[in-house]
Amino acid sequence: MLNTAVYVRVSTDEQAKEGYSIRAQIDKLKNYIQIKDWGLYKVYADEGISGKNITDRPAINELINDIKQGKVNNVLVYKIDRLTRSTKDLIELTELFNDSKCGFNSLMESIDTQTASGRMFLKIIGIFAEFERENTIERVTLACEKKVKEGFTLAGSTISYGYDRAPGDKIQKINLEEAKVVREVYSMYLDGNMSYAGIARNLNHRGIKPKRGDTWHHASIRGILTNATYIGKVRYALDDQERYFEAEGKHEPIISEELFYSVQKKIGIIKRVAYTKRPKEDSFFCGVLYCGECGARMQTNGEYKKNKEGERVIFSAYRCPNVSKGLCATSRISHNKVENAFENYMDDIEDFTVTPEILPEEQGKQESINALLREEYESAITKLMKREKELMHLYIGERISFEDYEQMIAITRNEKNAYADQIINLPDEPTGEIQLLVDDIVTNFRDNWKALTNSEKMQFLHNYIEQISASSKKEEGYQVKVLNVKFHNG
Repeated sequence: MLNTAVYVRVSTDEQAKEGYSIRAQIDKLKNYIQIKDWGLYKVYADEGISGKNITDRPAINELINDIKQGKVNNVLVYKIDRLTRSTKDLIELTELFNDSKCGFNSLMESIDTQTASGRMFLKIIGIFAEFERENTIERVTLACEKKVKEGFTLAGSTISYGYDRAPGDKIQKINLEEAKVVREVYSMYLDGNMSYAGIARNLNHRGIKPKRGDTWHHASIRGILTNATYIGKVRYALDDQERYFEAEGKHEPIISEELFYSVQKKIGIIKRVAYTKRPKEDSFFCGVLYCGECGARMQTNGEYKKNKEGERVIFSAYRCPNVSKGLCATSRISHNKVENAFENYMDDIEDFTVTPEILPEEQGKQESINALLREEYESAITKLMKREKELMHLYIGERISFEDYEQMIAITRNEKNAYADQIINLPDEPTGEIQLLVDDIVTNFRDNWKALTNSEKMQFLHNYIEQISASSKKEEGYQVKVLNVKFHNG
């Protein structure tokens, strides 16, 4: 008498759509065992679990261990795809059955691996099972892409903070209380110059809860500040840079595009600076101040001293990290002396004008930018052309309807034409806007610097200044000199 193990599996979707209940499978298999006059060793059941792999299924792993220990010498399933939907896993299981002298039987396919034809047929069935699974995934992927391009979000339990979507609703709706917090986060970052961590602490201190979890973190704040959902977009494939795209959504925006892209610009600037320490209001040159002798980014170096009133306070300063290594002779520079030297440098700048000497350099920059943009646009067009061919194959193979094909091909061609227009509209030569911007910055500095608060000065520096080179030497009486100021190119 064969010690027969019954293995059954059903995913939640299959049970709902196709009626593959665990109980129904077990009853039919037990009846079959009686007819064959086999012995039932044990029933192994994985309920609510997909068959795409073996690793995540506890029951089948228990069955494999029992086969290896010789407790089971025959396995019976309702259908092959109940065992696995992966050809690789199916072949490995077949080899396990053979090595362990364990038979395998499938009720619906009438398969018996004790025969050569049964083993061959088992592999063929497995190939078709995997093909059907991949086909299903492709159809679901196409449906999801289509839904996003029509303006509907795919988010369910992970709906963006600031929105809600009730079961059955296609369009997410603004949550007024959360939307108020979203606007406040943007204001704290852009106008208040607060860090991600600082904003998170502020919300946590006030008892404001995120949508998931109990506390805000650095990453969750950054997620809000970079989420295009808030300007009326819907996003697809967030974790896949190759497939990611945004489309116009049908929901209402929470913030303006002007505010959103101002924040993105600031995030880009701060990322380029890559601070050794984040600047504070009393050391706002941190991140933009460089040693004029060796070129290293200078570090903050505050120390406690007594002020005129006898109070013990921190006096901010900066030092070159190469001094301690014996590679630089620049002296420690106080914050106040740097600010005075910076003011003097900016006051001495003559008005910028577009000259023949400047234009060639800017011409090279513009051509370099154009080349990168052209490469990016052409790559996008190539992917869209490939997408057109894929859609044609899907339609010819009757895997999508003609209506779906027409709609998706129209969207794809519109995107391709938009990128082609971007290539045509690339500027041929610099317009002089960079020079004019520098002139505006210098004028703005002269008119407003002394009236700004420390926080506003920090905002000014990180918006417009990329690098300040300064030096201070003992032989020159520790006089601080600003040697050069490099402006952001827009």
